[in-house]
Amino acid sequence: MSPQEENNTIISLNHAEFIVLGLIAENPSHAYNINKRIEERGMRDWTNIGRSSIYRVIKSLEKKGLTDKWIEEVDNRTLKVYNITEKGARVLKEKVFNVIKEFIGKKDEDFYVAFSMLPILTQKQQFEAINNSINKIKKNIKGLEDMLEENSHMPLNVRGLFVHPIKILEIDIEFLNWVLEEIEKGGGKVDPEVYDK
Repeated sequence: MSPQEENNTIISLNHAEFIVLGLIAENPSHAYNINKRIEERGMRDWTNIGRSSIYRVIKSLEKKGLTDKWIEEVDNRTLKVYNITEKGARVLKEKVFNVIKEFIGKKDEDFYVAFSMLPILTQKQQFEAINNSINKIKKNIKGLEDMLEENSHMPLNVRGLFVHPIKILEIDIEFLNWVLEEIEKGGGKVDPEVYDK
């Protein structure tokens, strides 16, 4: 496959691959270290990744050319240390951007993962992705408000099924506006030590 064909090939990341590739992007890691960081950050509480799936996920990322490895000797043990490739860094950045950009305010585990990697994006990309998400959520709210109006004669239990998601979406917009304010203050800057690939 030529480099041009490779660049045009869309590589998808499932949820577990997205998590593990993001952790490898932070710094080269062996599987035990990846598991340890998942535990330390409480990621199993807000993502869907199992302990035993790490090795399978790493092999999948390597097969896709998103990571490579080298061997290290530690305490008379041989450890495989994984590093993100240039291709992996490009795929990861694209995934983070698209997930944040397409967030519509519903529970989305990939959004939490992407948001945890926000610094991988430039400030311009952060603004673009978050503003796009806000616009999508506003359209979603408008649709729900229209349905609520059409069903205004219905009992409370029916109307409440429109009001509740509207309120949640309004909080999502409030949160995303806060994020934009923080980015303007410099809170979303890329840490070159972590994501400068």
